[in-house]
Amino acid sequence: MTDYATLAGLGVATVHEAAGRTGIVHLPLVQVVPGSRVAGPARTAVCAPGDNTMVHAVIAHAQPGDVLVLSSVEPAAVALVGELLATQAQAHGVAGILVDGAVRDLDDLAEIGLPIWARFVRAQGAGKGVVGSLDVPVVAGGAQIRPGDVVVMDCDGAIVLERERVDDVLPLALERAEHERSMRERYAKGELSYDLNGLREIVEG
Repeated sequence: MTDYATLAGLGVATVHEAAGRTGIVHLPLVQVVPGSRVAGPARTAVCAPGDNTMVHAVIAHAQPGDVLVLSSVEPAAVALVGELLATQAQAHGVAGILVDGAVRDLDDLAEIGLPIWARFVRAQGAGKGVVGSLDVPVVAGGAQIRPGDVVVMDCDGAIVLERERVDDVLPLALERAEHERSMRERYAKGELSYDLNGLREIVEG
């Protein structure tokens, strides 16, 4: 069983480095709940432009621990999620939401506390009634996200880790975190990365 809590604790930067510097979702994401972090299997929905019907659908089919990845045929600054949908998602055990689109009711979303990252914050609401797709691969910020791939999000943004690589990457990320802890102690005592990484010799000869 994948240890999502450990991945969330390790965070985006550490997992990204351990994965070979791959998987970044290159979007200017708003972290709706400051200090939040999450990791979990992706559950994807693709909405029709300006419509959030499939957000309602994916919440209805979500399993506890899922990270919803909400996209659109044409991502735009239209709110796919607000207070009411976030309340439903949280009640059904959704672990977090990545919105390649907009959210609204920002203060209410922060109070609800469900970890949400969004490309935009806009009051413009979405329509309903146009069918899109569930559980299909999507591309967000240049990263392909398939259902079941692991999405990790924190204050640094979001990355995706292919589900087939999780068991290989997790121990590497743990090793990296331990190495960084050790180096942090050394730096706090006055040692310099300039010397420990051999950069002084490169720069000064």
